[in-house]
Amino acid sequence: MNPQQRKKLFILMVNMFIAIGSFGIIIPILPAYLMSIGESGMAAGFMIAIFGGAQFVMSPFAGKWTDLYGRRIMIIAGLSVLALSMFIFYFSHSIGVLYISRAIGGVGAALLIPAIFAYVADITTMDQRAKGNSLISAAMSLGIVVGPGIGGFLAEFGLKMPLLVSAIVGVIAVIFSLIVLKESRENKDVSVPKDNDPMFQKLAKSIHKPYFIPLVITLVMSFGLMAYESIIGLYIDNAFGASPQDIAIMITVSGTISVIVQLFVVDRLVRHFGEGKVLNMFVFVVAAGFLFSMFASTYILFFVITLIIFLATSILRPVLNTLISKRAGDEQGFAMGMNNAYMSIGNILGPTTAGLLYDFHNIYPFLLGFAVLSLTMVVSVMWQKKQSIKSAPALK
Repeated sequence: MNPQQRKKLFILMVNMFIAIGSFGIIIPILPAYLMSIGESGMAAGFMIAIFGGAQFVMSPFAGKWTDLYGRRIMIIAGLSVLALSMFIFYFSHSIGVLYISRAIGGVGAALLIPAIFAYVADITTMDQRAKGNSLISAAMSLGIVVGPGIGGFLAEFGLKMPLLVSAIVGVIAVIFSLIVLKESRENKDVSVPKDNDPMFQKLAKSIHKPYFIPLVITLVMSFGLMAYESIIGLYIDNAFGASPQDIAIMITVSGTISVIVQLFVVDRLVRHFGEGKVLNMFVFVVAAGFLFSMFASTYILFFVITLIIFLATSILRPVLNTLISKRAGDEQGFAMGMNNAYMSIGNILGPTTAGLLYDFHNIYPFLLGFAVLSLTMVVSVMWQKKQSIKSAPALK
């Protein structure tokens, strides 16, 4: 990549890091904050569902607007809405206002994320796409790792201090983007079909897109990862007597290694094996991780398995984004919007399903994840074989 590309990618990485990190800041104080307004864990579950639901509903529209109005304006709009949601969170004193804040935050994420990945597609070649997407994914992972740590430190100065800092940092990100971020498309008058169909009709249309199977795999990966993350703390507490510090160490170490892998490993893997083989390999790894989780007899062994699962998903995320982007052609915004919508479906269904199954038996969420991911691997292999047949030259 040339220096200009690196500069633009760096700006996008900063924006993504701030957006994800600013939300992560609130994680350490969330239980105490909910308790302070008389709410419990059920409210935390609703917050996740409301955020994901708003993101899901808005994503197809945001993707279309990204193609229609440009990447820059949508990135700035997304950052602005996220900052607004954190200010509302800071000033809230009731659960109703808190839910409104999370819905607004989901809208902001829907505006921001497709625009960033569409921007990456604009400034990279096909060969550079995996590298660009892995850098953005690394920024997301870094925000997930760093945000809670900063939040825990800021909470020493007051329970609401992380919320205020998160909102202020969001405003700084908006100003930063207004000054330094330029539009990525030279031709701003790109023809975009007028599409006012309801969201469910957009999802129906996506079935016929050449990137439909990667979208489905994105949904399944998000489903599995969020299901795993939502019950991991409960499981290791019940099974191994793990402390909150043990849980924090597991998440921090796994997240840090994921960042390193996305920065230095993903691009090399894709160049050596290609996106298709990497996809199949690491869907298999995640499925195996869910299977072995059921038989882990110690905290250390479960830690290692969790590390492998997080590492594999950190590779899958940029690879799937690249597969979708390469097949999207001129509709990068719509494709990334649908990608965000499918991911949101997984983010909603994963924790909900895992929580219900966990109440029946703590092994059931892992069993479901193994079954769904195994089926997904079969579908992926069959889809890639079909694609190879289509692209093969006709025999005469």
